[in-house]
Amino acid sequence: MKVLVIIPAYNEEKNIIKTVESLKTVKLKNHTLDYVVINDGSCDNTKKVCIENNFNLIDLPFNLGIGGAVQTGYKYAYYNNYDIAIQFDGDGQHDAFYITALIEEIENGNDIVIGSRFISDLSTFKSTRIRRVGINFLSWLIKKVTGKKIYDPTSGFRAVNKKIIHLFADNYPSDYPEPDTIVTIIKKDFKVSEIPVKMHERANGQSSISLMKSVYYMIKVSLAIIIASLSTKKGND
Repeated sequence: MKVLVIIPAYNEEKNIIKTVESLKTVKLKNHTLDYVVINDGSCDNTKKVCIENNFNLIDLPFNLGIGGAVQTGYKYAYYNNYDIAIQFDGDGQHDAFYITALIEEIENGNDIVIGSRFISDLSTFKSTRIRRVGINFLSWLIKKVTGKKIYDPTSGFRAVNKKIIHLFADNYPSDYPEPDTIVTIIKKDFKVSEIPVKMHERANGQSSISLMKSVYYMIKVSLAIIIASLSTKKGND
């Protein structure tokens, strides 16, 4: 089976080398593990660092945002016939050690597997208090509209199978897509699971989500979740 790690990166010149190098620690049996860095119009030296280190790189000419960058990775996975795709942030917060566990959950019949900070005490870094309040609200809202409890709906550490690769390559939300896509996937009767993972605090740089953006995020994502729950047709054909 072919596995692709999709690494969206925006202004990650200080983190991207460590992020890509961490993938070398992943040992898989009977699988080929590849990666692609999606440079999302960075205005620092992310592109230069990737080229100097011969990283597999797609360089977007301007900033598309996280949704556009990740969808670019899914399109790459689809057109290159990958069996599994894994989202893996370029800021170093995700731990490559858990990639094997994500893949195993896909092989066990799940369509999408989410790496969660909140279903065990593995991860001491669980984001800021105000963001945890927001995450808990989104978790409650998703349960309300789908009937399924998702403990870490904003996690960008996810693995999907070939069917979801095709779905996401064709249609993926542009802004803050994780909670939105979870609702769509559940409503389409795909199998969703969560596994405990450890996440790390960002070593360098700053998150693009400020306090004001967090408020905007909560309003927009809440509306997107409700709309997705009402507009998504049942069935995964």
